[in-house]
Amino acid sequence: MSLILIVLLPFIGSLLAACMPSNARNAEAWLAGGVAVVCAALVISLQSQVANGGVVRHALPWIAGLDFSLRLDGYAWLFALLVAVMGGLVVLYARYYMSPDDPVPRFFSFFLAFMGSMLGVVLSGNLIQLVMFWELTSLASFMLIAYWNHRIDARRGARMALIVTATGGLCLLAGVLMLGQVVGSYDLDRVLVAGDRVRAHAWYPVILALIALGALTKSAQFPFHFWLPHAMAAPTPVSAYLHSATMVKAGVFLLARFWPVLSGSEEWFWLIGGAGLCSLVLGAYAAMFQRDMKGVLAYSTISHLGLITLLLGMNSPLALVAAVFHIVNHATFKASLFMAAGIVDHETGTRDLTRLSGLARAMPITATLAMVAAASMAGVPLLNGFLSKEMFFAETVFTAHSGWLPVAAVIAGIFSVAYSLRFILQVFYGPAPHDLPRAPHEPPRWMLVPSALLVLACLLVGILPGLTVGPFLDNAAQAILGVDKPAYSLAIWHGFNLPLLMSLVALVGGVLLYLWLQWRQASGGILIYRFDGKRAFEFVMATSMSAADHLMRYVSSRRLQVQLLLLVCAAFIAALIPLWPHGFRFGDKPLAPLDPVFALLWLSGAACAVGAAHQAKYHRLVALILAGGAGLATCLTFAWFSAPDLALTQITVEVVTVVLILLGLRWLPRRIEQPGQAGAGSVIAYSRRLRDFGIAALVGCGMAGLTFAVMSRTAIEGIAPFFIRESLPQGGGLNVVNVILVDFRGFDTLGEITVLGIVALTVYALLRRFRPAPESVAPPQQQLDQPMMAAPNPDAALPAGYLMVPTVLVRLIMPVAALVSLYFLLRGHNAPGGGFVGGLILSTAVILQYMFGGIVWVESRSRLHPQYWIAIGLLAAGSAGIGSWFAARPFLTSLAGDLYLPLIGAVHLSSVLPFDIGVYMLVVGATTLVLVALAHQSLRTQHRKPLPTQQERQAD
Repeated sequence: MSLILIVLLPFIGSLLAACMPSNARNAEAWLAGGVAVVCAALVISLQSQVANGGVVRHALPWIAGLDFSLRLDGYAWLFALLVAVMGGLVVLYARYYMSPDDPVPRFFSFFLAFMGSMLGVVLSGNLIQLVMFWELTSLASFMLIAYWNHRIDARRGARMALIVTATGGLCLLAGVLMLGQVVGSYDLDRVLVAGDRVRAHAWYPVILALIALGALTKSAQFPFHFWLPHAMAAPTPVSAYLHSATMVKAGVFLLARFWPVLSGSEEWFWLIGGAGLCSLVLGAYAAMFQRDMKGVLAYSTISHLGLITLLLGMNSPLALVAAVFHIVNHATFKASLFMAAGIVDHETGTRDLTRLSGLARAMPITATLAMVAAASMAGVPLLNGFLSKEMFFAETVFTAHSGWLPVAAVIAGIFSVAYSLRFILQVFYGPAPHDLPRAPHEPPRWMLVPSALLVLACLLVGILPGLTVGPFLDNAAQAILGVDKPAYSLAIWHGFNLPLLMSLVALVGGVLLYLWLQWRQASGGILIYRFDGKRAFEFVMATSMSAADHLMRYVSSRRLQVQLLLLVCAAFIAALIPLWPHGFRFGDKPLAPLDPVFALLWLSGAACAVGAAHQAKYHRLVALILAGGAGLATCLTFAWFSAPDLALTQITVEVVTVVLILLGLRWLPRRIEQPGQAGAGSVIAYSRRLRDFGIAALVGCGMAGLTFAVMSRTAIEGIAPFFIRESLPQGGGLNVVNVILVDFRGFDTLGEITVLGIVALTVYALLRRFRPAPESVAPPQQQLDQPMMAAPNPDAALPAGYLMVPTVLVRLIMPVAALVSLYFLLRGHNAPGGGFVGGLILSTAVILQYMFGGIVWVESRSRLHPQYWIAIGLLAAGSAGIGSWFAARPFLTSLAGDLYLPLIGAVHLSSVLPFDIGVYMLVVGATTLVLVALAHQSLRTQHRKPLPTQQERQAD
């Protein structure tokens, strides 16, 4: 249960934070900090269970093969603790960093949502579930980077980050789908022990490439590194959390997680190691020439993530241990440096290195903390960064691919020392600053506490590594490597050896390089601006949009008729392709005798369909009536073939849709037919209609022939017998159709009603901004011919005029229709009916109230709020599915039992009923919401022509 709480608490906190007032900054910070602390405490409480290779698991049945599974081992424990603890520190820092004018509820809401998503990635025990949380981190980070959405750089940086990381997420999804197929399961435990099978499979290179794309894009590795510097437009707390400790670490976390499965091959070394090496050197080189403090940190993050990626790509267990160690070390010193950059920006108003100098006099504490963190980043002894970097140097020396790796590692180390010195000396030393937006001074003491704690961690780990991080690193290494875990030492002193010499060369070379750059006054690196990832990204985006626009000119049109023509032709070609090599043959099943009544029914339906198509252009009302006739013929066909459920659903759908379309047609401008047109225009129009008729006839006859060919063959054994056989034993119902909808395929139904609710809300939002054309605003002639009526009076018992009698009748129908709808709702599990049919019946009664009573009268008395019905309906359907978890059954499994009531006796209860009630409420809410949106058009007066007076009408 603790694992569920660890993932669930941040999402609950996110919802609560979003509902808080904008001026409750302290309460929101306490909420977010409390969630982070509780999550960290829960993670710490599980440490004894993951020690020595232990694994904590918790699974909720979902669907076969895709249970909601959480898994915590030593490696996931270390990462989850990092996510939770860093989250708590950043929340404290953000409390003092964010301005009172900022929409703080939105910040903490997205922040907690990201924390929950990241914990979901770390703790997922199922590959599909991992990808789901992976994409949630991309969405949450997009909202956090674009938090200051009034700034164009924030919007562009967020869009770039989302496109790159979400595209990588789609590649990751394809990779894990293939990986699951190779292994035979998406369960992480089974995948991690199937390394030999995966590496021997023919799909291994493709799987490796797809998963690597997902990891490299998320961790901003070459050639996808360009999005990270542009994400620095986010608030500094976001950078300190996402871009140093969590989001950018998700990629290397994934590579280490799949290390037992995918590593050990030349493809792994060159793909992962090559990307890491390029990122290590290029990121460090670019960092030396940045003018923005956060720009220096962004490129240094790319470099250090490249170091970790290179270690993971070396196919060495000891390199893996060093990579995990540096993941933790980098999070501590880089988050502290981001906080220092944010403090400088917060207190001086700028992060421009060319304008900053001598801040150590006004901000001595901030300067001290930044210097220690930067020294750790540079690899100075007695700090945690030195230990993991020395392990990195050792692995480059002793790896099988030695020769060029140690040289590249030393060069990157020299660059690292140079940009670390520049970051400190140019900001905190030198002459006193001039012309700053704000006078520099120390921030509030609590704003310094998170950075100070992180710096303290750098010192403690650097001096006492075995006592501080040693046991946790050992558990993480054992969780990944198992019995293959190598022997290693975290001692500070290993004697004079080649890795130590490399560290000394990097330190001395970095100092000399910094002095040389200062002497040269270098402000831009050689070739650094020639290869700009941002320009490449924007070129690809612009080219893609241009190509799409060019393609749309040929395959699309603003006219619906052209789009339908293309869709029909494409569908016809797609159906023709598989038939082309094998030919087209009818079956030999004997034909049933033709019933003249049934033939007359279909001829009537076909005549209505053809007539609707013929009248659709100029006579929409006639076309709608004829379309309703074709629907009625379909309904009678269902009834003819003993499908009462389909017939009942069809007739209710026809009634509701015909009425709603009729209301919508009222506000469309009328198309006037111009008789007697001749010339080239009429010839072209006639030719186009003849072409469309030919295509429609060809496709229609083709589909009819294909249907006849299928039905005239001997039926194969399908799934229908299973549903008929198991409907009562497993679903508890005699109505097979309803049992399929609410039980066997309940997840499909839940998705469908969700889409229905979304569509209703979208239609409502669009129609709120819709303004009818001026020519359609005037009342129709039929209404003008009626006696003049006064304005609608909501207090009147009945409307005046010719609608009085119909209004009385529909009010009498309303309670009867409500009872009938409930009757069909309750009987649906064992007889024709159900929530969908019942909801449509009640919706029809509501539509009649609006049509005859008028919107003013109805809404002055109605207590029906469609949005609430949609929300409650979704909650009811979802809760019915979640309730099965408490019985240890898969999601949406029906549960049934008998309850004995006094005087009544045994009452059979089933979880299907609340699900069907949810469908019922959502159908009523969605239909009524669309109706309300259409009806409100009659109340809009800003574009409405006034009704003519009696004298004007008599004069006309």
